[in-house]
Amino acid sequence: MLKIAIPKGSLEEQTLLLFSQADMPVQKSSRQYNPVVDDPRIDKVKILRPQEIPTYVTDGFFDLGISGLDCIGEAGADVIEVADMPYAKTGSGKLKMVVAVPNDSPIEKPEDIPPGSRISAEFPKTAEKYFKKLGIPVDIFFSYGATEAKVPELMDVIVDLTETGQTLRRNQLKIIGVIMESTTKLIANKAAWADPEKRRAIEEIKTLLLGVIEARGKVLISMNVPKDRLDEVIAALPAMKRPTVNQLYDSHYLEVATVVEKNQVNLLLPQLKAHGAEDILELGISKIVR
Repeated sequence: MLKIAIPKGSLEEQTLLLFSQADMPVQKSSRQYNPVVDDPRIDKVKILRPQEIPTYVTDGFFDLGISGLDCIGEAGADVIEVADMPYAKTGSGKLKMVVAVPNDSPIEKPEDIPPGSRISAEFPKTAEKYFKKLGIPVDIFFSYGATEAKVPELMDVIVDLTETGQTLRRNQLKIIGVIMESTTKLIANKAAWADPEKRRAIEEIKTLLLGVIEARGKVLISMNVPKDRLDEVIAALPAMKRPTVNQLYDSHYLEVATVVEKNQVNLLLPQLKAHGAEDILELGISKIVR
């Protein structure tokens, strides 16, 4: 039913992991660019550069794709943004498109960039719009990668994507401005979105993928609690919502279950025990579907 484009490169490994954890594993064949997914909703999968995916989805070569907001804007793509997908190569998935110059440059903000400066950018259209808005005439050169290596010998300024800024700092560069923030997006072709059957399949796939992302970093805590200490235990819980409470058979104990952040568990479990909780279980979660 659906033709899906998956990003190659820095997002590829995490995207394949996401589909696998959503129980839609992408099975690569000997031809790495034509994998398959054993799911009745997915007819075709292609692994492509994220810069290409928005255009191909716009033109109807694919019904669904995953790409960055930066690539969508650079392509001027006319697509439906189905969902924000907060993941990247590392971290939460938030990237920044920044303007950077050498550490020893006197330039401290984009407005200080002299007219005629040479700008290296992997997103030249976005950079051109940015500097045009600032009213600074500059010469923009398309970068095929390793953008940070082009200053100061070849270029005066770079426009680059960064998640942490570490690569820029290692190359003795300082950030002087932020053009935009970018996250990974699930995008759909407009005609596919308007088709009721395809839209239903797209919504189902979105639900599974977001369910995995939502579950990351969370665990289920289940415990037995004496009735007379229930309020005490619940007060100590940083619950996602109100915890589930069930009466145990033929007992004065109650079962209490809730979802908590994994990074809270080491401090939380001793507190719960001190408040009267017993038989505490910590369980992994594969999906949370809201």
